[in-house]
Amino acid sequence: MTQTAPAKHDAGIERDRSWVFFNGEVVLYADAKVGLLTHGLNYGTGIFEGIRAYWNETRKQLYVLRMPEHYERMHNNARALQMAIPHGIDELCAITKDLLRRNGFREDAYIRPLCFKAAEIIGVRLHDVPDSFGIVTSPMGPYVGTEGIRCLVSSWRRIDDTMAPVRMKCTGLYVNSALAKSEALQAGFDEAIMLTHDGHVSEGSAENIFIVRKGAIFTPPPSDNILEGITRSAAMHLVREEMGLEVEERSIDRTELYVADEVFFVGTGAQVAPVVEIDRRRIGDGEPGPLTMRLQGVYSDVVTGHNPKYEEWLTPVY
Repeated sequence: MTQTAPAKHDAGIERDRSWVFFNGEVVLYADAKVGLLTHGLNYGTGIFEGIRAYWNETRKQLYVLRMPEHYERMHNNARALQMAIPHGIDELCAITKDLLRRNGFREDAYIRPLCFKAAEIIGVRLHDVPDSFGIVTSPMGPYVGTEGIRCLVSSWRRIDDTMAPVRMKCTGLYVNSALAKSEALQAGFDEAIMLTHDGHVSEGSAENIFIVRKGAIFTPPPSDNILEGITRSAAMHLVREEMGLEVEERSIDRTELYVADEVFFVGTGAQVAPVVEIDRRRIGDGEPGPLTMRLQGVYSDVVTGHNPKYEEWLTPVY
């Protein structure tokens, strides 16, 4: 691994000339290719993670948020699809830091590790199919609006755990999210909210959801087919430890969204995103709620390295 970083400018690097990790080697993005018959492409047999890194301009430092936890989850998820990631957690963290340094990020960044069934065959199964593994990094700002978003309760129900492993970030499952997201966007909204098969609130297209009622905070439990989000667990911890409030995991009905004082999403991409309207019904006073904005501020301080209590959540790159 002796290559030097490609030329770049302050706005970021050209993707094709960025360094990625693919099947044990550091190569240019443009040289990391898969065939049209690749199993993971045809059948959605893959798993991935989404990891954020935050740039602290004052310290000239890039912090990766909860990186070991993401790679631990990826190892656990790989077993469900009969995969084996050929690198330990510490090695994956070191590879990721190396990529970020090579690509010279001086801005917020996104890390996408991906493991997928790599055989170029026709025929759907999981066993006796070889895997490929890669890591891509990219600049990334807000995934959804952080100043107030409008949501639609989707007609597409969240996939049930009896159908596929919904607790895991399996590539093929995201067709469910894509259907819901496009339905919402094409109807003039910013994001979708999906219900379970029995009508309970599950999550957004790629975010966990929380509601606030009379000062109490609630979020759907894992049994309501949610992804057990790492940002979700971080947000719950910060609410309890930094805001002195409790979070209750319980089922939430659709109409409870309409009468909530506040609603917000959390996720690697979404961070902490207030919801101000659902199904053309105003949430609270139609503005981001005070508890949501307080949590957003606490979270921002933590991920950018401004709260020393949470240094163990951050991996410095430089």
